[in-house]
Amino acid sequence: MRAAEAAPTTLSADRTHLCFALGKALEDCGEFAESWRFYERGNALKHADSGYLPQTVEINTRQQIEVCTAQFFAARPGFGIPDPDPIFIVGLARSGSTLIEQILASHPRVEGAQELYDIPRMALELQGNSPDPSAPRYPGILAGLAPEDFRRLGERYLADTRAYRGGKPHFIDRMPNNFRHIGLIHLILPNARIIDVRREPMACCFSNLKQLYASGQEFTYGTELIARYYRTYLDLMRHWDEALPGRVLRVCYEDVVENLEGNVRRILDFCGLPFDGGCLDFHMTERTVSTASSEQVRQPIFRAGLAQWRNYEAMLAPLKNELGEALVRYRE
Repeated sequence: MRAAEAAPTTLSADRTHLCFALGKALEDCGEFAESWRFYERGNALKHADSGYLPQTVEINTRQQIEVCTAQFFAARPGFGIPDPDPIFIVGLARSGSTLIEQILASHPRVEGAQELYDIPRMALELQGNSPDPSAPRYPGILAGLAPEDFRRLGERYLADTRAYRGGKPHFIDRMPNNFRHIGLIHLILPNARIIDVRREPMACCFSNLKQLYASGQEFTYGTELIARYYRTYLDLMRHWDEALPGRVLRVCYEDVVENLEGNVRRILDFCGLPFDGGCLDFHMTERTVSTASSEQVRQPIFRAGLAQWRNYEAMLAPLKNELGEALVRYRE
């Protein structure tokens, strides 16, 4: 792998894969400084090909905060459709959202539908072909929609996701980036449950920096990029807490590891579900899991992943500096 990665004829995409593979192999061997060199190189190569601009996400965040205020929602009571079927799990990638989905999907009344693209697709349609990226139509367009528009969007969401469901009363939509669209979700599905799964920022960001995704998550390919995104995520979630108090249940991954049953009961209570012991034995539940955590959720709860980043602590000093007050604020 070293020879192939160094060869001048190796294609950029292949070099990127080799760098992440070497990073993992060297991490497993305990050669952390050399491992980080390849993780860092792989991230730089991937970012160079992505064209990701953090300003786009930050503009959208500011506009969500400006448009979707408490007064905005108070003026739109009873919009959407009342069906309580969906349970949305949001947050950052590698935050523990797959674990929470697996726990809930082990309940006899809940189906795990995995990552569904219906809400992001809806947001893109509302956005349209805006010629100016600094002045996008969404979320401002929400202010001009009529009650029947939100109802139609809610009905469409349930109709389009029916293909991923069986006969259970509830289903999980575990698209992490839906935290950007909680205002839209509230307006079209006011009785849907929303769970924000949060992980300690150093652990979460490091886990993203060492992960080469099949697609998307372009904000993860660089120390500054992932730190900026994490801070923006905290800003927007703080806003949803203020504009829609009690609407979102916050679950910290570390708390689930330390007290599984207590947090399972808390999650089930929030979802209006009776306690079921199968949720504690989530690793025994047989279902398809297609995320990077697919093997982890087939094991009992474990603590090994909580502090893996500390093997790279010296190399991650720039990340810690970029995160700043988020290192404490994430527990708000």
